[in-house]
Amino acid sequence: MIGTDQSPFSHAGINTAGKQLKMNEAFNSFLQIVDAELKLLAQYRPVLEESADSFVETFYKYLREFPATAEVLSDYQAGGGLLFKLATKQSKHFKDLLSGDIGAESADRLLHIGHVHYRYKIEPVWMMGAYQLYLEHLRQVLASNPKIESDDHSLLESVLIKLLFRDMGLMMEGYWGAAMALVQEEKKKVEDLQSQVTNLLANTPQVLWSVDVKNNLPLYVSPTTIKICKLDIELPIPCMGWTHPEDRETVLMAWEEALSGTRVEVESRVQEPGGDPRWFRRVFSPFVDADGNVTRIDGLMDDTTESKKTIERLHILATTDSLTGLPNRSLLNDRLNRSIATAQRDGNMQVALILLDLDHFKEINDTLGHPAGDEILRQVGKRLTSLLRESDTLARLGGDEFAVLLPEVRNGQESAQKVVQTILDSFIEPFWYQNNELYLGAGIGISLFPDNGEDASALMSRADVAMYSAKHKDIGYLFYDPKTDPHTQERLQLNSDLRHALERDELVLYYQPQINIRTGKIIGVEALIRWQHPELGLLLPDQFIPFAERSGLIHPLTDWVIVTALRQCKKWQFAGHDLRIAINVSARSFQDRKLVARLEELLSAGETCLPAGHIEIEITENILMSDIEHGAIVLQQLRELGISVAIDDFGTGYSSLAYLKKLPIHSMKVDKSFVMNMAEDESDTAIVLSTIDLAHNLGFSIVAEGVENKGTLDILNKLGCDYAQGFHISHPLSVDMLEKLLDQSES
Repeated sequence: MIGTDQSPFSHAGINTAGKQLKMNEAFNSFLQIVDAELKLLAQYRPVLEESADSFVETFYKYLREFPATAEVLSDYQAGGGLLFKLATKQSKHFKDLLSGDIGAESADRLLHIGHVHYRYKIEPVWMMGAYQLYLEHLRQVLASNPKIESDDHSLLESVLIKLLFRDMGLMMEGYWGAAMALVQEEKKKVEDLQSQVTNLLANTPQVLWSVDVKNNLPLYVSPTTIKICKLDIELPIPCMGWTHPEDRETVLMAWEEALSGTRVEVESRVQEPGGDPRWFRRVFSPFVDADGNVTRIDGLMDDTTESKKTIERLHILATTDSLTGLPNRSLLNDRLNRSIATAQRDGNMQVALILLDLDHFKEINDTLGHPAGDEILRQVGKRLTSLLRESDTLARLGGDEFAVLLPEVRNGQESAQKVVQTILDSFIEPFWYQNNELYLGAGIGISLFPDNGEDASALMSRADVAMYSAKHKDIGYLFYDPKTDPHTQERLQLNSDLRHALERDELVLYYQPQINIRTGKIIGVEALIRWQHPELGLLLPDQFIPFAERSGLIHPLTDWVIVTALRQCKKWQFAGHDLRIAINVSARSFQDRKLVARLEELLSAGETCLPAGHIEIEITENILMSDIEHGAIVLQQLRELGISVAIDDFGTGYSSLAYLKKLPIHSMKVDKSFVMNMAEDESDTAIVLSTIDLAHNLGFSIVAEGVENKGTLDILNKLGCDYAQGFHISHPLSVDMLEKLLDQSES
């Protein structure tokens, strides 16, 4: 056809059988084509064929008069087709019609022509017009040709009409036969697809259903719904009868919200009679019609029990000391912060923090070995726990150092003194290891809220000062005394100096490389601020950032870091180093309502203008979770700018899986406290593996901090970690040193 020698309006036949043969016989029979008529046609065939050329000319003139058929001819010619060949084929078709051939091969040819016309989108109305043209032409020949006897006109016209009907009918049969074949083919595809979908849904672990909310009728209920909910599949919410009583109101409120047109997710417990409660995430997705009415709600239930258990295990591993089973430093910090917040709201409460460091413990380790030391630490934990209230917290901070938190006390000094004396008295009794009688002492330091500080960091620092002062003076315990704190005056001076550091250009950024663990290639850097103090030398962030946050200097400091980092990143882009730069943002800076607008302004301006995809903002999980609603808004705004977000120090806080999976987070960073000792501590390895699996299941990439040796890097590679940074890879470097490293790695 178009693009070939095949005409868009006629075609030679092919062999068919069976059904086509019967169809031909039916046409011949019902049209009552008899031999006498065919004999008469044969008599006048030469006369009628004389008009073949004039008919073909009339036929193509007719086709050119209509835009649709004229376009088909034009496309045919544009594709290399030759019109004279079409005319030859059309002339042959005209003569075949006049031959009176009503045999099977003739029928087969006409059926095939109909099939071809359908394939090339020749409209039925065009074919009808062509046959009407045939009829008019033949009638004119009958009326005007003197070689045809007038007595034969009627019978000759009759047989020509019958043959035209036969020709047209068989061609249309071929046309619609091709159409039906295509319909059947598409139907088969749809049926196959439906079968695949049915099988897929049957094997999908999620509960899926759809409800006509107007009539409360099921539109779809998946096999898994019936399997899981069994008898409790009452619509509109399957498994509602088995939903935990404490969770039902939450689920129903979510359903009502969905009825208003909002997509809702809610987690609840479902307990089959005789079974254990399991956690399910329910998702209600409303369908809103053109008038704004909710007509359908599609539901999904996903079993999140194992994910929750993983989070719980990870939380326990991350907040518990693996040796003693006591809370670790991270959990203590969290409880200390909560206690301070409670005391602040009350106004009359105090909080006491007690730090104790064991005396003579190193001698036990050196003499009897580490197994003995570990056992003694466990015994210390049990003995001290027995002395405290349920509301108190005993934590192991590491080594032979423990901490006791006394929350919600009215007289902090008196309460702490009683507890400390009880602890010291308990050390009069010996500890035992394999028939060895062992005696320990302790140096104890105490700080009070609000007397000695208004945040956890200050209380920890001041209790530590008091503890080491007690050990130095060989006194059982001491309360913090600012008069004897050697750091106080120094810190005041440091705070004053910091105000001038920006003006004096004393701040500098160092950059620690991050590598792709599989390839070893440097893919980015973390920007780390340093203070080149004129007297004290190079100071690290933890030596001055707390002052900046308390004094309000953190905002200009953060702005300086961002501007400097963006400017440097752009220079690297021009130099051909395609690096992503990670920038840490403090709690106060993250809460700053102007942060996102400032980033947008910088990314579109002069020397800091560069693609947002090269920037990553790092925040700790505690910062994010402290105000999750504000955090979610800021993260979404950063995502809209194209800036990625990393959760720093993951595993040391209290992230909720339900929030993490919803937030536009790009990556998580495993805290170095879990990474550094992986080779020696199986529990740290378990924490890191769980964190990697969790990140990948949530669609996040994972970065390990604190990689200080090749063994740790090899373990991370085996665990499937994506990226790493640490002293084994590189210390934080100045711009010049980093550029040398980049040049070496790329050469």
